[in-house]
Amino acid sequence: MRVLVVDPDPARAALVAEGLAGVEPLEVRHALLFNEAEAATFAPDVIVVASDSPDRDTIESLREATAANPRPVVMFVDRSEPGLAEQAVLAGVSAYVVDGLSAARVRSVLEVAMSRFQLMNGLRQDLEKAKADLASRKTVERAKALLMKERGLEEEAAYRVLRKLSMDTGRPIGAVAADLVAFAGVLKGNGP
Repeated sequence: MRVLVVDPDPARAALVAEGLAGVEPLEVRHALLFNEAEAATFAPDVIVVASDSPDRDTIESLREATAANPRPVVMFVDRSEPGLAEQAVLAGVSAYVVDGLSAARVRSVLEVAMSRFQLMNGLRQDLEKAKADLASRKTVERAKALLMKERGLEEEAAYRVLRKLSMDTGRPIGAVAADLVAFAGVLKGNGP
């Protein structure tokens, strides 16, 4: 497991490493401040941020880093201001622990955070796929409607035309439908 520990306090960072004793293989890197470039280079399995109180800049940096390269993030903070936990979770933090950093708890908190991250990431991917599938279906429906109107076809015949074009070109039916809709828009003067 590769762990990036971001903490200005080396003693607190050592607690994280101590809590992961026995995890094999393990590579822990310590940074005083979060640096997106360093995180990208090191490519940690999990990022642990420990601090007295999180600041909005750190949370924003985490948001940008996890948007570009999603990975589990755990925050251990000594105290928290109202609303920061919610901001942290919205920024992609998998676990936000207030006044709870101890070597005995680190491993279990990281395991739960990594599991939660995997679950949420899977749900996010499923949602994106469902959205893409729905958009593709809508485009296929529009393309069928165009074929029905312009060529006087029944719905099933219009679908067969799209399916044949898809098979002939080796492209997904949604892509063929999108091309047809785009070309129709250009012919009507609605395109580029």
